[in-house]
Amino acid sequence: MKGWGLLGALVIGIVLISGGEREGEELNAAEVFLEASRPDFQPIPIWILGFGDGHAKPTSGMGIGRQIAQILRNDLTRSQLFEVVNLPLDSLEFSQSHCMGEAPLSKARNGGVTVTTWGRVGRQSSDVGARLILEACAFDQGEDGVSLGKRYVGMPISMRMLRTMVHRWADQLAFYYTGESGIAQTQIAYVAEEGKGQRNVYVMDYDGYGPRRLTAGRRLNLMPAWSPDKKALAYTAYRENQQEIVQLAVASGKKTRLVPPSNLNITPAFSPDGRFLAYASAAGGNTDLYLLDLKTGDRQQLTFHASADLSPTWSPNGREIAFTSDRGGKPQIYIMSADGSNVRRLTFEGEYNAAPAWSPRGDWIAYVCQIKGQGFRLCRITPDGQQRVQITSGRQEEMDDSPSWSPDGRHLVFSSTRGGRSHIYFIHADGTGLERLTSGGRHYSSPAWSPRP
Repeated sequence: MKGWGLLGALVIGIVLISGGEREGEELNAAEVFLEASRPDFQPIPIWILGFGDGHAKPTSGMGIGRQIAQILRNDLTRSQLFEVVNLPLDSLEFSQSHCMGEAPLSKARNGGVTVTTWGRVGRQSSDVGARLILEACAFDQGEDGVSLGKRYVGMPISMRMLRTMVHRWADQLAFYYTGESGIAQTQIAYVAEEGKGQRNVYVMDYDGYGPRRLTAGRRLNLMPAWSPDKKALAYTAYRENQQEIVQLAVASGKKTRLVPPSNLNITPAFSPDGRFLAYASAAGGNTDLYLLDLKTGDRQQLTFHASADLSPTWSPNGREIAFTSDRGGKPQIYIMSADGSNVRRLTFEGEYNAAPAWSPRGDWIAYVCQIKGQGFRLCRITPDGQQRVQITSGRQEEMDDSPSWSPDGRHLVFSSTRGGRSHIYFIHADGTGLERLTSGGRHYSSPAWSPRP
């Protein structure tokens, strides 16, 4: 087999990026679809050969090539779709044509690697300024020897832009091998404490990089929820001891009041089609669930009970809503039709079950469960109540809270006091891969995982 270059790849695309936004077309998925949600799914062995700057070795020193490889490694490992294989790297130079010869690909085959990926980064002058360029390639060791290539062009030249490009390459690899885009380009909204009586909504990359504040002021802004198109967040804002629900356009910062101030307006949740907002309100005296039509402004009361009903979460098809209620004496998870009918209790094990989050795949509902001797942990249960799995464990004095699913339904973020202060954590749905995303001495809470871009 002869070496091949980027321009000779069988599948190639160019993506122009400006300010982190996508322009151009995505590649079509190959007709290679792996059932990645199967319990017996085996991750795809992949070797990250390295990334060079056009002249240097791909992993020289602690330079930019090493950083690219590490970002990609983390993305692929977190996805659970790939197993990153470490093979010894000889002295390897990229030629001007960016060709990769037989030697490293032969080493990959002998090492049991299915996919080998590499690339290089550079800069290019233009009439509007310098542009960052990332060229990424992959070679599949299968019988057909399928090659995949992508060239990303963007500005300004910055670490954020570079990370965006690497995340897109990771998602492209996931898409190519599963038919479903990855999660590396997603974000997490959350709440950060900034002083007594002051909390604001922030957003960060899914891996904890680049936090930025979205709200400001010396008040409480809590419980962010993403719109299905990822363009807006709804959240509860405290105004003179009352709460209103506000919609924030993420790009422009424009705010729109959705629910006027009253004694209690909390836990907003957009419907999957973006037309409705479910939320809890005490406007009628008791804390009940309401449905707001975002197009007409009409409001419909869904529950009518003397107990407290809150924390609605939609099924992926929009036909049902799971929520927390203490109508049985203790907080438990219930499910009802989206119009408020056909209410049924879902959880029966344990005296405290709350804060449900319905998986985008529809197969599980994650929630906070009280476990004897372990305090408040995360569990997941099937919507028919037939199967229950404990996800997290810990000490009695710790508390895990506010689970939120990744768009692919394979991972969760949540807040936890397991480190003393409340921080945001990442975990696989099977309970492995626990990783803290936030740092510092503040309290962080209410994470909400965004849809894909």
